[in-house]
Amino acid sequence: MFATRREMLKSSGAGFGYLAFAAMAQGAAARDVGKGPLAPKSPHHPATAKRVIFLCMDGGPSHVDTFDHKPKLTADDGKPYAKGRQGGAKLLASPFKFEKHGQSGLPVSELFPNVATHADDLCVLNGMQTDLPNHPQAFLQLHCGLFQFPRPSMGAWALYGLGTENANLPGFVTINPPAGNGGSANYGSSFLPAIYQGTRIGGGGRAFGGDIQAVANLKNATQTPAAQRKQLDYLQTLNKGKLAADGVNPGVEGLIESYELAFRMQAELPKYSDFAKEDKATLDRYGIGNGPTDAFGRQCLLARRLAEAGVRFIELNANGWDQHRNVKADLTRNCTSTDKPIAALLADLKQKGMLKDTLVIWGGEFGRTPSAQFGGDGRDHNAKGFTMWMAGGGVKGGLRYGKTDDYGFEAVEGKVHVHDWHATILHVLGLDHEKLTYKYAGRDMRLTDVKGTVVKEILA
Repeated sequence: MFATRREMLKSSGAGFGYLAFAAMAQGAAARDVGKGPLAPKSPHHPATAKRVIFLCMDGGPSHVDTFDHKPKLTADDGKPYAKGRQGGAKLLASPFKFEKHGQSGLPVSELFPNVATHADDLCVLNGMQTDLPNHPQAFLQLHCGLFQFPRPSMGAWALYGLGTENANLPGFVTINPPAGNGGSANYGSSFLPAIYQGTRIGGGGRAFGGDIQAVANLKNATQTPAAQRKQLDYLQTLNKGKLAADGVNPGVEGLIESYELAFRMQAELPKYSDFAKEDKATLDRYGIGNGPTDAFGRQCLLARRLAEAGVRFIELNANGWDQHRNVKADLTRNCTSTDKPIAALLADLKQKGMLKDTLVIWGGEFGRTPSAQFGGDGRDHNAKGFTMWMAGGGVKGGLRYGKTDDYGFEAVEGKVHVHDWHATILHVLGLDHEKLTYKYAGRDMRLTDVKGTVVKEILA
């Protein structure tokens, strides 16, 4: 993307980590969005999506209970099943009914009655696969492509490849990320300059209350904006003096611009979490103010507003999808808390004409087994076959692509590995996953490592 590493360093301010002042994550944005490493860049080929909203269900949603209907699993309920990590376990039928929805007849579980109304917009990938059925490794692979070594997250790659459309906001935001399963690595920039890592809002496993102040130090409790501006001007005089003396100092350059973006963000970012001017109908549609749906509803409405403002990559996180026990009660709770907000997000994007160039993706790090765990109402991890879906952004709606076996244990048709999934996401953004590289440790690194194939069958 850049002629030399020196050129990249000079323009980016690489080497700084997460800035508690709210913007070091993407701090080298220039005052003029037309300049600097976060300026909008031309894609490799015509894009069908300008931005991504990733609805991340942390824990591994059960595909056979949500978007992968398995009639034979119901017919053979209670029979012994020897595959997977549960030799001798018995098959467990889904306790939830499936119905066909939309003109496409897409089968969706009764757990998602609101999302089901958007069936003709959904591209359901029933043949997903990942490498290991363990949370830390699979969650990191979902976000970074590899789990064996530190790698930039896909949000960081997207921002590196395309830049941002708003110089006053971060180009990559993650809302309510989990503290475990790799923690900040899931939205980090690794060997890419630190300006490309995600800005975290909330997180640590706590329910998201919609408070943008969850960004550390976004509000100064002791100084007015005018006083801060005077203080910052003085600091910048010192920083620029240091830079002039050194000639080239990427760290100082990055610091200068990160402070400027942080100052602008203090005024800009809080506007997007202030829902006071939203009408009651909108809040009700997202489930805001209603206990079960309030937290995720606030994430979805904030995501829509950030997308409208030009944020390139937005990740939303819903935790607690790891049902080893009590799958009926716990999965019902998970889906109830997210179904209405997700449907509202899709409806708003569509009504505003944004769904056509916004790629919305849903899913977790893996799926669940068709057999019961601990002899009861629960399912173990399953990396061999699971489901994710996409909507908008140039993918075909009303499509069920790929297939698992009769019980939903292993993908048998239309297999989509996480590497292929990443390649396809980059493709709709106009980025060639083989060309989006960064020189590190003596070779050109990329999100998909040396693998990945764009799933052209799902492209509209």
